Formats: sequence, structure tokens, C-alpha cells
Amino acid sequence: MSVQQYLADVELAWCPGCGNHGIRRALANGLALLGLPSHRVVLVTGIGQAAKMAHYVAVNGFNGLHGRTVASAAGVKMARHELTVIAESGDGDLYGEGGNHLLHNIRRNLDLTVIAHDNRVYGLTKGQASPTAGQGYTTKAQPFGSLNTPLNPSALAVALDASFVAQSFAGDVDGTAELIAEAVRHKGFALINVLQPCPIWNRVNTFAWYKERIYALADEGHDAADRTAAFSVATRDDGRIYTGVLYRRQGPSFVERHPVLKETQLAERALPTPDTVASLLEEFA
Repeated sequence: MSVQQYLADVELAWCPGCGNHGIRRALANGLALLGLPSHRVVLVTGIGQAAKMAHYVAVNGFNGLHGRTVASAAGVKMARHELTVIAESGDGDLYGEGGNHLLHNIRRNLDLTVIAHDNRVYGLTKGQASPTAGQGYTTKAQPFGSLNTPLNPSALAVALDASFVAQSFAGDVDGTAELIAEAVRHKGFALINVLQPCPIWNRVNTFAWYKERIYALADEGHDAADRTAAFSVATRDDGRIYTGVLYRRQGPSFVERHPVLKETQLAERALPTPDTVASLLEEFA
């Protein structure tokens, strides 16, 4: 399929200049690089501006509850192993409301690709500070500035030994597309944190601001197999923001380790009969 075939022919509700547009194009480019048939791909999203992506890309889409994006994607993958499942949503949905599901699915190492739109604000609900907003970042809801230490998604994922951790910039469509394709090919849990300017609510972290600070890990001679080095890069405080693959490891996925799932996917398992259920109820009565 061509890139254009992955782009749904619908009106986009995103603001002009929003970084979501670049991520949408990067996702379509990445799927085209992989050559995946659209009916074999499931894009699972939550709630928010980023989560509208399920309506804007021509693959199977599912909008879940706020914060339940990764949980819903995990259910799809366990039911149908052969499908390519991508969980995609904003930093509020994935790191705030959905933080618990993110943590435990990293631990499971389910074969999912998670794409986070990190614009440091809740764009749909008028720009409140998200978990990744810098300390002191002011909004109408936080007039004295955000009092919380910002979440570092890449450092968190490396600390939890996620099997693939990467970061990209929405303004680099080709680079983000290549990372998406690489993450999907990787067998295991893959997180891509995409730095995404919001021209309406976030007037600090603009396209120009990022372009002055972004450096490609490929130019630094970084060894993505070195977890200690990956954590050092993720927590480095030198004024630079690094993009590329921070960490990658190989290992069995959750399905490959699970005694039942590795034999039969959930969608193919026989449903219990009423007699079976009645027997179990009697046994535990």
C-alpha cells in the first residue's frame, strides 16, 4: 500500500501547525515502509486530541476509555496474536490516567508498539500541565506553575527494562516513520515518545525551541544494547534532547511465555458451555 492509502479521507479537527499532523504522516509512512495490509493493523487510542488518530488513519481503529489505551491494546493482542497492534495517544492519556497500565504492560513485554504524543499539555481540555510538563510551567489551571517533578518517559521505560525505547520529534517525519517501522518489527513492548509542539496551549516548547536542542543519538555513537548508557542518555541534563533508539533488548514476549496463549490465541479458544459454568458454580458453592 502507498502512504496515501493509509491516510483516511476525512476532515481533520486538529489546529493548523499542530505536531499531530506530522505524527499522522509519520505513522502512514511507517506502515508503508512495513508494507502491512490495513486490515491486519489495529490502532488503539484513548481520549484526547492525539487519540483522534484512530479516525484519521485507514486501518482498524478502536477508541477506548481515557487512560485505558494500553490495556485495550493488550486485550486485542492477546485475542489475535497475528495482528499488528499499535497503541497511540497523548502524554496525559498514556502517562497520567494510563500510567498504571503502561508500567505493567512493560513488565509483561507484550508485543505492542506504543506511540506517545508528548506535548506537555492536555490539549483537548484547554492546556493544563501534563505529567511531562516542566516544573514551574504555568497554565490557567496552574497559575503558580506546575509544582510536580516532570515525568521522564524514556528513563522510566529503561528503568523498567522495556525491550525497545525510542524518542523522536514530530517535525522529523521521516525519522519518526523509520522508528515506528523499527518498533513494529521488534518483538516485544516498544515505546516511542514523540516530542510534539502544541502551538495553541504550549508557547514554550515550540518547533523552534526543539530544533535548537535536538540531537540524533546516531551521531553520538550510542550503543542501544547498553542499558546503563541508555539510562545515562535518558537522564542527561546537558541542555540537549536526544532522539533515536535509546535502548533495545531481545527476549521472549508475554505470549511466548504464557502456557496457554503460546498454544492458542484467545479468539480461537472454545467458549464454556452453560453446563460447564453450572458445574464450576456447584464446585465452588
